[in-house]
Amino acid sequence: MSISRRGLLLAAATLSVASQAKATSFTLSIESRILEVKGRAAKVFGLVGSSGKPGLDMVLGERFALNLHNTLNEDTAIHWHGLTPPSDLDGVPMLSGTVTNAGETKVYDFENRRAGTHWMHSHLGFQEQKLLAAPLIVHETPNPLFDEQEHVILLHDFTFRDPLDILAELQRSNGSDDMMSGMTMGSGITYDAMLANDRTLDDPEILTVEKGGAIRLRIINGCAASNMWIDLGSLRGDLIAVDGNTILPIKASRFPLAIAQRADIRLQLPAGSGAWPVLFRAEGSPLRSGVILQTGTGDIRKLGDHGQSADMLDLTMEAHIKSVAQIPFEPATHTEIVHLTGGSKHYSWGFNDKAMMHDTLFTVRQGERVEVIFQNTTNMAHPMHIHGHYFKVVGIGNTRIDGAVRDTILVPAGERVAVQFDADNPGQWAFHCHHLYHMNSGMMAAMGYSSAA
Repeated sequence: MSISRRGLLLAAATLSVASQAKATSFTLSIESRILEVKGRAAKVFGLVGSSGKPGLDMVLGERFALNLHNTLNEDTAIHWHGLTPPSDLDGVPMLSGTVTNAGETKVYDFENRRAGTHWMHSHLGFQEQKLLAAPLIVHETPNPLFDEQEHVILLHDFTFRDPLDILAELQRSNGSDDMMSGMTMGSGITYDAMLANDRTLDDPEILTVEKGGAIRLRIINGCAASNMWIDLGSLRGDLIAVDGNTILPIKASRFPLAIAQRADIRLQLPAGSGAWPVLFRAEGSPLRSGVILQTGTGDIRKLGDHGQSADMLDLTMEAHIKSVAQIPFEPATHTEIVHLTGGSKHYSWGFNDKAMMHDTLFTVRQGERVEVIFQNTTNMAHPMHIHGHYFKVVGIGNTRIDGAVRDTILVPAGERVAVQFDADNPGQWAFHCHHLYHMNSGMMAAMGYSSAA
């Protein structure tokens, strides 16, 4: 039986899709809401399903048939991060989709071929910083494959300030020492709190788990500008999927999670009563959020939302991640070297020494195996995301690896990372750093398609 390269790449993240997708209609409402953070009220945004829960749960094989209601008094655009729809439904104005106007209902309908832990978020202005994001979970089967509890956790970095004021301050600073001394080293921004499912660690979510029971945490880094560490404390867990793609399990107590990445972690709780915090720590910052896993009558102790400043993320674990599905090696037929540049003058970022926004960085031909080499020449890390495609991580520094299949890869300061993907989804696609302030300051471009080879 012959299997195309496209089919193999899809198999890295999903099970086979039934030939006839089920006809299911979903609804989502884009809303404003009031959130209390550290005793203060803040107006934020949200995406709410018909059940009243944030986001969307569906099963592989169901069509992505959605009515999206924008109840805000401003326009927006929602990107389905982790799905690979036709380009005109991707949710990036001026590239791959149109805005959803204030008061408008927009209809989406496409076949979804990707199971896993995904998410949705605004791709317009700084609405993502105002929490316009939600989980998008696509289950492999209608019923769980394992006897385990499951819980989704969406992380946010939160500020009471107007994001435009933050950007203006960053642009005025010119990277001065006086400005940088007041910022968290990782994001370059001082935040008021880190949130896990809208809650601080002063009032965390408490998850009740059976004694000796198993739980799968689907963790989404929905932060605008903060890379995170997942810290299990005294527990050890298995990392079983990244960016929705199943991997060979990696057991540890600490896992890196860059902006926009997802991590599925399976935990086996001890047999007795107890309470175990799962912390989410912002790199270069003392700020943290978390949830508490409780069994039996376990005593829950008070935790503050400040701890020791967390290390910067690196690629040590990334070098050891292997996808379950193996993609046959084929040499790249198209290679692009993309230098990540800028940052020092007026907070201007870009590619190849040019600040961009929707400009075409390069074009590919349908059917090509494309290799992109990211060379970070800046003093900050950049989580790089390519829309409409999944890629395989094939190189870190000078070492070739058989790495993870992802849609977002962290490129730390001074590092080089190589990825490969098949050009199998024609259109104009966003190609950008997922740090919101970098993206809106020039580190966003487009990958285009030329005529078929």
